[in-house]
Amino acid sequence: MIDPKKTALLSLCCLLILSLLALPACSQSDSGSTQNQKPNIVFVITDDQGYGDLSCHGNPTLKTPALDALAADSVRLDDYHVAPTCSPTRAALLTGHWTNRTGVWHTIMGRSMIRENEVTIGQIFKDAGYATGMFGKWHLGDNYPFRPEDRGFTEVLRHGAGGVGQTPDYWDNAYFDGAYFHNGKAQPVKGFCTDVFFDYAKRFIDQQVADEKPFLAYISTNAPHGPMHSPKEFAEPYEAIYGENNGVAHFFGMIANIDDNVAKMRSYLEEKGIADNTIFIFTTDNGTSAGRKVYDGGMRGAKGSEYDGGHRVPFFIHYPDGQLVGGRMVDTITAHVDIVPTLIDLCDIAAPADVKFDGVSIRPLLEDTAESWPDRILVTDSQRVKDPIKWRKSAVMTDRWRLNNEKELYDIEADPKQEKNIYADHPEVVERLTKFYNDWWAEIEPTFGDPARIVLGNPAENPSRLTSHDWITEGSTPWNQRHVRDAVAKPDQVGFWYLQVEQGGKYEIEVRRWPKEAGLDDTAVDASIPAGAAVGGDKAFREAEGKAISAKTARIIVGEQEHTADVPAGASHVTFEVEIPAGPTQLEAHFLGDEGEVTGAYYTYVKKL
Repeated sequence: MIDPKKTALLSLCCLLILSLLALPACSQSDSGSTQNQKPNIVFVITDDQGYGDLSCHGNPTLKTPALDALAADSVRLDDYHVAPTCSPTRAALLTGHWTNRTGVWHTIMGRSMIRENEVTIGQIFKDAGYATGMFGKWHLGDNYPFRPEDRGFTEVLRHGAGGVGQTPDYWDNAYFDGAYFHNGKAQPVKGFCTDVFFDYAKRFIDQQVADEKPFLAYISTNAPHGPMHSPKEFAEPYEAIYGENNGVAHFFGMIANIDDNVAKMRSYLEEKGIADNTIFIFTTDNGTSAGRKVYDGGMRGAKGSEYDGGHRVPFFIHYPDGQLVGGRMVDTITAHVDIVPTLIDLCDIAAPADVKFDGVSIRPLLEDTAESWPDRILVTDSQRVKDPIKWRKSAVMTDRWRLNNEKELYDIEADPKQEKNIYADHPEVVERLTKFYNDWWAEIEPTFGDPARIVLGNPAENPSRLTSHDWITEGSTPWNQRHVRDAVAKPDQVGFWYLQVEQGGKYEIEVRRWPKEAGLDDTAVDASIPAGAAVGGDKAFREAEGKAISAKTARIIVGEQEHTADVPAGASHVTFEVEIPAGPTQLEAHFLGDEGEVTGAYYTYVKKL
């Protein structure tokens, strides 16, 4: 007779053995990735969204439920500082170096290209075995060797320059449909820009989950940067308040759309079973642009300002496996230069050899394990000039103090809106902060005369497509496609490119007013073109008519060489063949009219033959 107790015990033992046999060396999530795998990173950074452009930070109109929920369950850096404008923040954020050290202190004029010697987070994590993806706004150079695919990112979908419709972007792009550069080649897309960037990031993540490979997905939206264009359904609630096609309404609509995409991304990570082992970061690149009209976040200044409203921004980091949850606030001052060393620390990967970061790992602050923390001094400034100027729009910062523009001191704890200058009352504080700044400036000033140079003659980019966005000028640089359509013909708005010729030899230089793409290859240099389609919200850059110009002669100056040629009637371009020696040089290209008018060759293609 079978003993029921023995049978039950035997069944239990069998089940236990089968369960143990089913376990792998370390437990797996539904996706098949292991708990011992390095953490993934999803890094979301938005453009021109300030501290006050979130409902959890007190905005009285804007609703951001997904970002509010993320903040409520993240560790939050509440005194986190970046640069007051786009490219400088990105340069520091991706390298751990002061912006001015990287060669990036402007957003145009060749000063938005990150120096070749800088090592980016993309390269660091690629070297550590990560798949690295970049989606959206790069704004650190559109030519070799500055593009994200040249700097360690293995999968890239980006627009050109600092925004959709700027000069290096695909011609006539607006915020819907158009084309973006996918791993260096133009790729037609459908949909609103932010949706497209998040969608491509998910495709990238899908592949890494299938390959069981850790990943870094850097999602850098151009929204809510102007021009203000939002999908209608997201703008409508704010148009009801501010009016149809109102800039603020579309600014808030773009943020609402970002909020929706964050919600969908977090749900997607949960569905994939990788949310707990993913470091999810949300931050922004500088102070608000349009949002200050509604809410200033309790601070003085906005985008471009040296006061806190220009550079104190949100930073949320959520990482359940690392216990970075719960909505805890870190009040200690931190900055963009801290992010690379912190992520290296959290992911336990090797730091790049021979690189000394200007920032530090703030992991002890995030994990609330710091028994003591130094009274750090940090610096940010808003140069936006051809060459840096000492003390220009500067902020020297500690937890308590802000020394602005050399002669203004504010106690940020007592005076968060920086209304009362107490410079004369605290000479010892002024002395300490001034000394730090002077030493900081003296250390990096020698690098200012070393411009970033676009490389010619490398197989990674041949031909090179040069645009007026990167001209060095004495006046205003034509940085968006409306400037090309307007064809402003002023000598101080024509400049040159800094170049490095990798291989000496014969080069073909094709000078154009209109770019090759989008059916403009047969459009004459001097011809007008019709205005492009409207988008909604602000006027898109393409909505201006392209004006006719006078162009009788094309001229290039390459180093010491000068060449001219007639512009044939109806010609879309003029081509020169020039011998260029290896080494540093510069190139000017423009058209001369009947009365000597000068119009830049806004698009110039240089090919090694």
